Amino acid sequence: MIEKQHIINRFTSYITIDTESDPKSDSTPSTEKQWNLAKKLAEELKEMGMSDVSIDENAYVMATLPSNVDHEVPAIGFVSHFDTSPDFTGANIKPQIVENYDGKDIILNEAEDIVLSPDYFEDLLQYKGQTLITTDGTTLLGADDKAGITEIMSAVEYLLQHPEIKHGPIKVGFTPDEEIGRGAHKFDVEKFGAKWAYTMDGSQIGELEYENFNAAGADVKVKGKIVHPGYAKGKMVNSMYIAQDFVNSLPRLETPEHTEGRQGFFHLTQISGKVEETKMHYIIRDHDKEHFEARKKMMLDLAAEINSQHQKEVITIEIKDQYFNMREKVEPVMHIVDIAEDAMKAVDVEPIIKPIRGGTDGSQLSFMGLPCPNIFAGGHNFHGRYEYVPVESMIKATEVIVKIAELTAEKYKS
Repeated sequence: MIEKQHIINRFTSYITIDTESDPKSDSTPSTEKQWNLAKKLAEELKEMGMSDVSIDENAYVMATLPSNVDHEVPAIGFVSHFDTSPDFTGANIKPQIVENYDGKDIILNEAEDIVLSPDYFEDLLQYKGQTLITTDGTTLLGADDKAGITEIMSAVEYLLQHPEIKHGPIKVGFTPDEEIGRGAHKFDVEKFGAKWAYTMDGSQIGELEYENFNAAGADVKVKGKIVHPGYAKGKMVNSMYIAQDFVNSLPRLETPEHTEGRQGFFHLTQISGKVEETKMHYIIRDHDKEHFEARKKMMLDLAAEINSQHQKEVITIEIKDQYFNMREKVEPVMHIVDIAEDAMKAVDVEPIIKPIRGGTDGSQLSFMGLPCPNIFAGGHNFHGRYEYVPVESMIKATEVIVKIAELTAEKYKS
């Protein structure tokens, strides 16, 4: 159905364009280089014959595949992001193609002794005999989410080339800055015009997700007082020690490295300090809304307790909500999840329905009026040198998109 080499060529043409986003930038997109891929995608959409192709002043790319049936079908959408994570460099990506993977260690970089091993990454073993695309060990790969873009582009291209496959209107959207939490901020839901959509931004083959974390960020500032250490008794207040007390007073096992499934966490992502002042940044995550609110309250209560001990305000916390669990917006329209599940089964993919331990554009879009479950794009080990994607998974994801389009048209046939 979908030609393997065509998928490989398309994917590698996207990942070799550096699109790393920058959380310190206030512009949209946050980096100028994201325009390079955005413009390429818009041009490719035009060349393949898509309608209403647009790229706005913030680099959001949209296009439409018109319906080819004579009955009314709701417009559905498929969305992916083209930026890559600032956690690891995405410049000068040199993909390696591993044909007929044998289940053994893959040498990513012999000179630096960087090895992708199933002893550590056991998921590799489910792809024995398949074709893997890996890094050379010095960059991330960019399968998050250029695999998703590859799949959406390949699916609409296939539908254009095979008009015998009946479908309603299909909307395509590509966004900047998802990796820094701003992918949906300037997404024009009304212009997009879909009744519901799917982000192609999951990991292993079969993933289908309509639950995600509730998320907040917390900036913690601790004030101290610097005095010459030779004369500091009873006078110096070391902000770093107070910060240490704060960190140690939060539940030690409720951190990312000790949690899984629907378990939430506190995650200290940054800390910098001197005697006079220490700054920390936390992210707070929980699938359960009540537990999420309780986590925020725990941090504020802890700060109040420490301030009380010092009889003055030594700690201040600013907490900002980032996104919420899309489940409450998707459950009232669960047929959109059912269609995706049926599409997977129809192309011999076993659905894995589970909560996302993170967020996607879809979580924000769902609260903007566009219910948006998440479907696998196929990659593993995102945001680092050990990232890889099986080509066969990308092919199956492309087939799922095509089948969703077909099943949606059938569902609404009178």
